[in-house]
This record gives sequence, C-alpha cells and structure tokens, in this order.
Amino acid sequence: MLFKVLTFLLLISFSAHSQEDQIIKEIIDGIIDDLPEDVDLSELTDRLLSLKKNPINLNKTSLNELKDIFFLSPIQITNFLSYLSKHGKLLDILELQAIPSFDVTTIRKLLPFVKISEVSIETSIGVKNLTRLGQNDFVIRYGSTIQTQKGFRNLAGTKYIGTPEKLVLRYKYNLAKQISMSLVMEKDAGERLAINYIDFISANLTINNIKIFDRISLGDYSLRFGQGLTLWSGFSLGKGPDVATIVKNDEGLKQYSSTNEYSFFRGIATKMSISKKISITSFWSLRSHDASLSLNENGEKTLTSLNETGYHRTQNELKNKNIISQNSFGSVIEYVGENLTLGAIIYNSRFDKIFVNSGAAYRQFNFTGKILTNTGIFYSYSYKNIYLFGEFAKSLQSGAASTNGLLVSLTNYVSVVLKHRNYQKNYHNFYNQAPSESGGSNESGFYAGLNISPSKTWLFSIYIDYFKFPWLRFRVDAPSKGYEVLSQITYTPSKTLKASVRFKTELKQQNTDLESHILYLEDITRSSLRFDLNWKFGKFIFLQNRLEFSHFKKGDNTPEFGYLIYQDIAFQPTNSNFTANLRIGRFKTQSFNSRLYAYEDDMLYNYSLGMYNGDGFRTYLNTKYKLYKKLSMWLRYSISIYKGAKTVGSGLDEILGNKKSEVKVQLRYQF
Repeated sequence: MLFKVLTFLLLISFSAHSQEDQIIKEIIDGIIDDLPEDVDLSELTDRLLSLKKNPINLNKTSLNELKDIFFLSPIQITNFLSYLSKHGKLLDILELQAIPSFDVTTIRKLLPFVKISEVSIETSIGVKNLTRLGQNDFVIRYGSTIQTQKGFRNLAGTKYIGTPEKLVLRYKYNLAKQISMSLVMEKDAGERLAINYIDFISANLTINNIKIFDRISLGDYSLRFGQGLTLWSGFSLGKGPDVATIVKNDEGLKQYSSTNEYSFFRGIATKMSISKKISITSFWSLRSHDASLSLNENGEKTLTSLNETGYHRTQNELKNKNIISQNSFGSVIEYVGENLTLGAIIYNSRFDKIFVNSGAAYRQFNFTGKILTNTGIFYSYSYKNIYLFGEFAKSLQSGAASTNGLLVSLTNYVSVVLKHRNYQKNYHNFYNQAPSESGGSNESGFYAGLNISPSKTWLFSIYIDYFKFPWLRFRVDAPSKGYEVLSQITYTPSKTLKASVRFKTELKQQNTDLESHILYLEDITRSSLRFDLNWKFGKFIFLQNRLEFSHFKKGDNTPEFGYLIYQDIAFQPTNSNFTANLRIGRFKTQSFNSRLYAYEDDMLYNYSLGMYNGDGFRTYLNTKYKLYKKLSMWLRYSISIYKGAKTVGSGLDEILGNKKSEVKVQLRYQF
C-alpha cells in the first residue's frame, strides 16, 4: 500500500504541464556544464520536446526507440525489455518501480516522455492522412543586440557585411512514426540578409517502414554508432554527474534538424533489415565545408583544417564559405541479439582539396592528403546486471583507437562504470565523438564512476578521469597528463524541494608563461564548488537558487577566484496562457580564467549556456503567451552590466560602455 501511495504522489507531482517543463530544464542543466562552450542545444531540446509531444508507448516500444531517451542507461533499457518479455505488457505505470535499476529519480525524469497504452494504431501513408493526421510545427525567431557593436559601426578596416539581427526559421512535420520532414533556415548576426540569399539551409525527409527499408532519409541526417569512435555526428553526451552518460546509446540513422552548420551528412541514407537480428545502414553524402586555403609549390590549393564556426559575417569569412567539398559513402552492418550487439563500420571520405601539415610541431601527425578511409567494430554484451561495451577503430594508412568499458549495477542502489580509452596520435577521423579531452586523438585515459542511491531522497555521484597526452598539443610543447574529479550529492526530501552540492576539479599542464631558456610545463588547476536549491512555492511558482565559486591557478602564480550567485523565479500556472521566468544574478571573476557557466532559460528550441566573466550583474526575463490554441509567442529581454567597464566584448563584437542587452521574439504555430 505504501508503495502505491508513494508512486501515486510521484505521478501527481508531474501531472501538470509546468512540472514537465521543470523536468526538461533539470535534465538539460544536469549535462550542460560538460558540453563544449559553443554547443548547439537545439538538437537535444528538439528531441525532448518531440518526446513530450509524442510520448513513447512503453507497451509497444523497441530497443532503438528507448535509446532516444538518452538519460536511460543501457542496463535500464535491457532490464525494462527483459521485464516486458517476462511479465507481458505493463498494466499500470506503478510497475516501473518493480524493474531493477529504475529508481525514483529515473522514473521522475521519465514520466513526461512515456505513456501506458493497450492499443497503438498504425497510421498508413496516404494523401488524406498526410493532411488530416500530420502534425505541423512552424517557428520563427528574431534576436538582436540593442547596443551597436564595433563591426556595425562605420569604421575603417574589417567590418560585418550584414545586419545585426539573428533570424531562425524552423518547420517540422510528423505523421505518427511513419514520415517526418524538417526545414531549418538561419542567419547569424552580421551575416547578409536578402530575399535571394539565406546563409544556412538544412532540410530532411525521413520515411520509416517503406517496402524493403526500415528507414530512408533524404537531405541532412546524422549517423551514430557504437561508442562514437568511428562514426558519430551531431549531438553527443560525455562526462556528467550521472556517471552512466559516459556510456553511449547509439541511435543509428537519425533525422538532422539542428542549426549547427558542421556536424552532419547531406545526401541519402537507408537502413534495411536482412533478418530479424541483422541490419545494414548505407549512406552517401556530398557536402561543402568552410576552410582557409593557400597554394603549395605546385600551385595546388591546400588547407590545414576545416572551419567549424558557421559564421560568414566578414568578407574573409564569406570568401572561405563552402570552398571545399567532401564526398562520403559507406555502410554499417549490425547484429542485435537479445543480449549481444555486434557491428562493423567502413566508410570513405574524399575531399577536392589537399590537407597539408601546417608546420607546427603539435600538428605533425594531423591528417594530410585527400582521401580518408575509416573502419571500426563495436560491441556490447549484457548479462543480468553487467553491461560490457567497446569499440575498435582504424583510419587506414594511419593510426588506431580503442575504448572498452564495463557498467555494473551492484545493487538497485549502486552502479559502477569503468572505461579505458587509447587514441593514437595519428588516428584521423572527421566524425569522432568519443569522450575525450583532446578531440579524439593523442590521448589515453581511464575513467571510473560511481552512483549511489541509498534511499529515495539521497543520491551520491562521483567520477575520476585520469588522462595522458603522448604527443604535443596547442601551447603544450611536451607530453603531458592530467585528471578530472567530480562529486555531487543530491537531496530530494519531497516533490517540492531538491538541493545539491557539486565539487569539480581538473588538472592539466601547459607551457610556462615565464621567460626561461628551458621550456617546461606548469600545472593548471581549475576547480568549482556549487550549491543549488530548487523548490516550489505555492501551486505555480518555481524557485532556483545557485551559489558557485571558481578557482584557477597556474604554476606558482597567484590563484584567481570568482563567484556567481543568482535567483531564478518561474511563474507557470497550470492551464494558463501565460508563463514567465526571471533571473537576477551577480558575478565577479578576476579574469577569463576563473569564468563560470550556467544554463539559461530561453525560448523554445533555444536553451543556452551563459558565460559569466568580469564584475557585474545579469538579468533576463523570458515570457510566453499562448495567443490562441495553435499560436504562441515568446518575448525575451536580457542585460549584463559590468562595473567600471569602458567596453564590453572584444574584436568586432566590442560595445562602447558597460552594458550589453539583447531582445528576442519568437512565434510558434502548430497545426
């Protein structure tokens, strides 16, 4: 009886739409700190919002579908499918707590994205169904910095050639699980705006279960296999407070609908099952990249690396746009058994320009030439509460890489992850997203993580990652080493209160800043201590308080410190047409080295990672109003004020004065 009461309270706490939005925020906030500073979160938020709108029917799901819920560990997915196979369909959501490794924290995050349904109606593709049952989602967003940046002032020298606003248009169509389409158009601030010119366009059409194919994808798509060592494009998770995220759930062929202009394929891809357990995914892609070219002694155009920013704001950036083409093709064959998964990958990339060595010592082993062939094999095996996984990769005529690991649920309350990696210095791959500190080559390391949940209210997490770099790196002119440690304690005494403390420290090595006849490396230590408190006040007000301290020290230099404190207030009445959230923050850092980052609420599909550096205040107000059933509008205003500053920003983004403010407007029409 107590079991049912506890579960009932759990379900009630997330029955409201506003509570679900808070869950999405918590999920993103829990992983964002360990992602790259320039990460595009639109792909992640798109997936969560799509799952929220079209929840997975747990009584009629599959391994591949459950992998879309990226915060589920492989053991949790295996245990769920085993439970379903042994006991049959779930009669009640209450049964989730009876499944091994499904703790309250997992179920709490899972509830907005799943449902229990006895019947699942298959929708056929036809003209009537395409228009009658299809879901259309149209979003247009405008954003601009209010102050005039240096690149837009009438000054001599390099300047931005376009207009200051950022514009994004997104359209998505979905018909059940049968067909989906997407269209994304984007113009960054500073890029040209014209009726006959759009800086970035991405489109995709994906059809499932058509004739002999499980899936056909035309246009822009992602490929994600194994542990990300051989073939993985698009969004990727790494280290985080939930130590199981270091283990990747490969999703295979996926639609691409992000505004990131680099990490995707463009062409056609298919998945075909040749038996119940064996499938083949084949693809062809032809796309262009940005790069800076030069001429070699033979007059041939060459390059040393690709430009990944996607910015085309100046004449030089525009000149470098899409000037190198990449033709890629390959296949993945995969065996998926009840407990064992095996896969093999091979693909070839051909460029129309020559990659050359830049001459810098640390780039001595970088890719050179026009043709690159990558191969790899990956595996996973589950037995009861043990999950083994790994991948071996080889770039032909150069280096190799490998990663192997173990995930174990020692009890329902304790799980352990162990993972080893070894990436040779001459391993070359343009679609490598395996967890690393140095971009997937020139690195070896060992990761150990532990999750302990002794009760429904407490969760302890810790990981230690030790790594070595056998060759030189940028600003590191000798082999080096380091480590990273993160520990977090989370206390959730009730459905309205959650508190956590997180400590993270990292040590790496870098060339000394001192003038010396002998070059040597100095240790760099970065640490942070964070206190979070999330609580609900009344029926529709959510509050989050954060206090975080940072520490930076290089060699014998004087240590630098920083802090960030903010208050978030979210006003989200149930069934209301109006919601809003406000942040008021104060920050102070001694330099860029002690900067801090924090997740910021933003508009739909546009969650962001805010950087807090300098001495100042930051606040933003984000509002949403549902104009009527199918049309919603967002308004956002943010401002940062820096004490005593004469300018804000640098380069062409520099602003005269001590303030930087931005305004955004977004409309969403669903039909």
